[in-house]
Amino acid sequence: MNYQIITQSAELEAVCKKARTVEAVMLDTEFVRTRTYYPQLGLIQLFDGETLSLIDPLEIEDMSAFVELLKDTSVMKVLHACGEDLEVFFNSFKCLPQPMVDTQIMAAFLGNGLSTGFAALVEANLGVALDKSESRTDWMARPLSQKQLDYAAADVYYLKPLYEKLLTEVEQAGWWQAAKQECELIAAKRIKTVDADNVYLDIKGAWQLKPRELAILKPLATWRYKEALRRDLALNFVFKENDLLTVARLGLTNRYQMEQEGMDPRSVQRHSARIIALVKAAKMTPTEQHPEKIVRLMDKPGYKQLFKVLKDEVKKASDSSGLASEFLASKKQLNSVISWVWKRNRDENKLPDVMQGWRLELLGQKLDKLIK
Repeated sequence: MNYQIITQSAELEAVCKKARTVEAVMLDTEFVRTRTYYPQLGLIQLFDGETLSLIDPLEIEDMSAFVELLKDTSVMKVLHACGEDLEVFFNSFKCLPQPMVDTQIMAAFLGNGLSTGFAALVEANLGVALDKSESRTDWMARPLSQKQLDYAAADVYYLKPLYEKLLTEVEQAGWWQAAKQECELIAAKRIKTVDADNVYLDIKGAWQLKPRELAILKPLATWRYKEALRRDLALNFVFKENDLLTVARLGLTNRYQMEQEGMDPRSVQRHSARIIALVKAAKMTPTEQHPEKIVRLMDKPGYKQLFKVLKDEVKKASDSSGLASEFLASKKQLNSVISWVWKRNRDENKLPDVMQGWRLELLGQKLDKLIK
């Protein structure tokens, strides 16, 4: 397994120019995400079938040649478990690889579980045992060790024969178009616009609060989200979610009370003045402007019985198709279709996953008929 390390724009340009002459390239990224809001890109692995390149984005100033490769629709980009890689590409280069296929998804169409790891697939399909000991290493540190480089290179070196084997099997099984559709769906979901005014709805436990308490949580959650973006800091490193809930529930307007509730003293010291001002302002919100109480889907009448009926239908589709139940329709996807009917009146512009693409005929139409 030979590879080259790319640290210059001119080298990158040559490598990407060559990669754009083949049908498919293998791609992977190594990144770090511990305290930051955005993932920090540490390394890009690119294999065109002949040349394996480890691209160092910390050294290269002009990455435009790589961006052009990502956008080149004549070259299929092959990744494995691509969700976070797509986020990295979008955050770093403001684009996604097009077109793109994920070997984890391809394997799922062959009856594997949805989250089958790369090492497990390589061992099962190629008989090669990969060393995964470097997966949690610091990819922002320099220099990278020989072991790190070898590990990174292996991820795309073995991706090519794995992809070729899975492609043959997926085409023979008649699932290739569906696999491409599924990858497009995954990519579309990664480009999500966050409504800063409604991030309070994503806070676990918000459903337990009364409307007047939600009136406090709402501006607090918006402030925390914007602060996280501004400082590129993970949300909980700005202010812990549970602490935000406590402030909203108790309507705290006193730094000493926050510390008494066991909140991180450093966060309290840094942000208490801002939080207190937001809480005081929120308390002045007229009752008619309070957010509505959050009613969870599972608390609605008839939900449990309906969910079981839908789950049984998924099991039937799983048995007949050979696809894993959680791949056909996860709990989240089933909840989405129930919400689509109950809350959105089957809005054609907001179709849930099971009501579009390859799932529609296999499962979606049947589920739709079962929901009143």
